[in-house]
Amino acid sequence: MNVEKIIVRGAREHNLRSVNVEIPKNKLVIVTGPSGSGKSSLALDTLYAEGRRRYVESLSSYARQFLGVSKKPEVDKIEGLCPAIAIDQKTVGYNPRSTVGTITEIYDYLRVLFARAGIPHCYQCGQVIRAESPQTVARLILEAMSGTEVTITAPIAIERKGEFVHDLQTYFDKGYYRFIIDGKMYRFANREDILTLKLAKTQRHTIEICIDRLTLSGVEAVRIQEAIEKAFPLANGFCRVIPIDEKVAPQLFSADHMCVRCKISFPEMEPRLFSFNSPLGACKGCNGLGTMYAAFAAQGEDEVPSYWLARQSREMVCNACEGTRLRPEARAVTVDGLSIDTMSSFAVSELRDRITKLHLSSEHHQIADGLIREIVSRLTFLSDVGLSYLTLARSARTLSGGEGQRIRLATQIGSALSGVLYVLDEPSIGLHQRDNDRLIDTLKKLRDHGNTVLVVEHDMDTIAASDYVIDMGPGAGLMGGEVVACGTPAEVAANPNSLTGRYMSGVDMIEVPKKRRKADQVLTITAVSTNNLKKIDCAIPLGMLVGMSGVSGSGKSSLIMQTLAPALLEYFRSGFYRNGHGFEEIVGLESLENCVLVDQSPIGRTPRSNPATYLGIFNEIRNLFAATNESKARGYAPGQFSFNVKQGRCENCSGDGTLTIQMHFLEDVEVECKVCRGLRYSDQTLQILFNGKNIADILAMSAVEATEFFTDFTAISKRLKLMCDVGLGYLTLGQSSTTLSGGEAQRIKLVNELAKRGHNTFYILDEPTTGLHTNDVAKLLEVLQRLVNQGNSVLVIEHNLDVLKVVDHLIDIGPDGGEAGGRIVAAGTPELVAQAPESITGRYLKKLLM
Repeated sequence: MNVEKIIVRGAREHNLRSVNVEIPKNKLVIVTGPSGSGKSSLALDTLYAEGRRRYVESLSSYARQFLGVSKKPEVDKIEGLCPAIAIDQKTVGYNPRSTVGTITEIYDYLRVLFARAGIPHCYQCGQVIRAESPQTVARLILEAMSGTEVTITAPIAIERKGEFVHDLQTYFDKGYYRFIIDGKMYRFANREDILTLKLAKTQRHTIEICIDRLTLSGVEAVRIQEAIEKAFPLANGFCRVIPIDEKVAPQLFSADHMCVRCKISFPEMEPRLFSFNSPLGACKGCNGLGTMYAAFAAQGEDEVPSYWLARQSREMVCNACEGTRLRPEARAVTVDGLSIDTMSSFAVSELRDRITKLHLSSEHHQIADGLIREIVSRLTFLSDVGLSYLTLARSARTLSGGEGQRIRLATQIGSALSGVLYVLDEPSIGLHQRDNDRLIDTLKKLRDHGNTVLVVEHDMDTIAASDYVIDMGPGAGLMGGEVVACGTPAEVAANPNSLTGRYMSGVDMIEVPKKRRKADQVLTITAVSTNNLKKIDCAIPLGMLVGMSGVSGSGKSSLIMQTLAPALLEYFRSGFYRNGHGFEEIVGLESLENCVLVDQSPIGRTPRSNPATYLGIFNEIRNLFAATNESKARGYAPGQFSFNVKQGRCENCSGDGTLTIQMHFLEDVEVECKVCRGLRYSDQTLQILFNGKNIADILAMSAVEATEFFTDFTAISKRLKLMCDVGLGYLTLGQSSTTLSGGEAQRIKLVNELAKRGHNTFYILDEPTTGLHTNDVAKLLEVLQRLVNQGNSVLVIEHNLDVLKVVDHLIDIGPDGGEAGGRIVAAGTPELVAQAPESITGRYLKKLLM
């Protein structure tokens, strides 16, 4: 095996053209090139896919059936391949129970810290909870439940998994025959009876030993105390009093954790108590979700259908836990005066400072020392990848792809593995230039652990800081798939064949405009206080290309995506907006006719989805085919030309064009359908021609070819022309959405929005350069400038300095992230912002404008 290089021979995955390349090991290697040139196909779909496949194949057939069999990439040979880990842009998950704390495992360490070093308080009166004697507990039981017939039990397992055969037999040998198991009474005559119980070991069970059954009265005070004294040693200081009347709730009493004033017992201090994913720790009101759905009926509508209420329901913060997800007992435990939900609400940077300065007793300090070191270490890794503004309580569903990727990167650094091939897919997405510098240091740290770090990236600073660069191209799609240059950054910059190299050397560049537009009208939103914003007034000039910048977590998305955009969309949909939702009013709306939002939410990515279906032009194309004389004579409707409808598609492959053959323990094989030869349609459908082409021919056309073919049909050609304008002319109309890169999918969405409106429209774009090569950024800027020239207003939230230097007006939020941000630190032309002393963006911008 080659110990110095990974050697790839004959890679043909997707658009790769028998690529041969050598990648040095234990180096930071960048794979770059125009969007769609084959970067991800080489790094993720070839190198990572083969590394994962080889690992899975080394496992037993039993283990492989759970992991699934990976498809072998289209490649002749790969030598010297290391075990591979991919850190891609996929979201970290849509589970509403996942948070930043649970994903990074920091919350798990916090739970152990609170269970071992926390001080419990009564959640009603706030007093510290102390140990109480059996005599005191007996008195409290009598006061609370006098005259009630009860069973006094010792809870030996509460919501725990297992079969418990050995435990039950041990207690049986000690003379305990009666048990309450999952709410049902059992009396065992011998040890064999216990074996017939057969509790499911994968389910949670609650098991209690029955100590005594009696009616509570002053006469029985000694007997009650004796039962409690028996229960406490068996159940770690706990006993339970269960009334025979099921309408009366059972009560838990504790020797160690009890508030005498409020007659409240505290559950055992264990990590599960602080988990909102455990029945023991979760808030009973929302089951640990922190939110609830409430239905609202209009006034005077007392009787409305249930389906109507379901549609009108809104997500609201749980009143019981106030969104913290935890039961009151868990929230009443403190470490140095701070509860676990308070710690989870701090930004990473603030939490790190607080954790390092905790004041603990000498005993607790000894217990917590290792935990604190681990927590601080993981918080530091999160800060190093530019995520110091996140809180541990932040839901995973609200994280962007870039944030999720950097969280996984921080986790991998913490694992301290070596000899691994790490494959990262554009980790700089969504990062401010300052945070990007930290990210580069983090990638180098990963490399210095003895790993090969392979990064798909467009960012020029990351490319310049790398050890080796592989530039794919020369174009994209069918015009790409080749290695046009490779070597050190200096060698690639000197290569005239490299498009990336020309931008690195300054031969090609995005020019700063000689003249910037001036605004006649302004849109102003006042007193914005969403999240960390400090009641700011923000004036956005209209009829211009406006940029919104700031470090990660400074408040850009809070201002635009969470406040301004929802209000504008509501206003143009219904004619009014609800003020008071994080702001006071919006002034200047009379100058606008509409608002269009292009955010980072994904487009439909099913194998049957393609650019033509997403942009809506496939309906128009099918209508054209249905309108031909031959179609009319046969009685064909537009549905005949859809591969999703039974009558027109190939029935052998159900319109997929391929068949999947299951090979059991070998990987599934995908073969071309022999009936339709991969064309997806029946022979009858393919006999219908429009201008000499059948429907399969049309789907095989690139956007460039299709623009010329449909030049007389404005509804189709308008969108196809826009595809070409944003650099997607190489995509075929029928290309499956699942094969599109992140940058391609984003621009298709942009095309869809740009084709809809005319003028006086306010466009909001959330980081539209995501995944774009500098050359593609130049094309995108031409489209945006054209929109403004047509009388529209364009607001772009961006970190890309090539975009920020060409905008007419720049608004910089900061100065830092989290609570240290939330103000407008500079506004005006990029030249003015570059001179602002508080603006971190300005410092980086100044270098480009000099």
